[in-house]
Amino acid sequence: MNRIDTTMDDMSNTKFLTLYSSLIKQFTASTEFTNTEMKKKQMYNLFLVLFRIYDMSIIERILLNITADVSFIGPEAWMKLFSVFLSRNLEERMQFVYKVYTTSSSGTLNRETVGMAINSFFVGEDDDEVKELQADMCEFIFNKFDLDKDGTISYEEYCEVVSNQPALLEFLGQVFPDVSDLTIIAYCGNIGTLFPGED
Repeated sequence: MNRIDTTMDDMSNTKFLTLYSSLIKQFTASTEFTNTEMKKKQMYNLFLVLFRIYDMSIIERILLNITADVSFIGPEAWMKLFSVFLSRNLEERMQFVYKVYTTSSSGTLNRETVGMAINSFFVGEDDDEVKELQADMCEFIFNKFDLDKDGTISYEEYCEVVSNQPALLEFLGQVFPDVSDLTIIAYCGNIGTLFPGED
């Protein structure tokens, strides 16, 4: 059997193939999509155009958190991404954002990691002024998030601050699409509702 998604049972897989096999063949022949995977280049385009997330380093870290494959995005990674994008569970969203922010570091946020993230926050012709603004922002972030003043922002500290002030969830850069874009994403994520429920 041609398995589209390993997380679907045989009945769901058969229903999906019956409904969409001709469309899959058409798209496979006329687009860059294959029937099981999406190229990472295509996923970058989705982030830029559909999700309106423009920070390439954050996009790369999001992709590293949903798949280990360096070339393709499989159905499982796709569903993992949509699951967290559509989640209303603050704990799940905090866990994902913190993983994204700490992907290239030691698992905690230190001054170096935070400093690299805020480098893109300020631009200008006066380098001294930009560096001063970056240093002030870094100091402000650590005063807010580093509750035990040990020079790192642990997951527990991050959760405590964000639980009290959810607007600070993405304090080092956008990870989730804007609320206005979630309707389009919900349509993509709810394709499963086309299948009748199994009793």
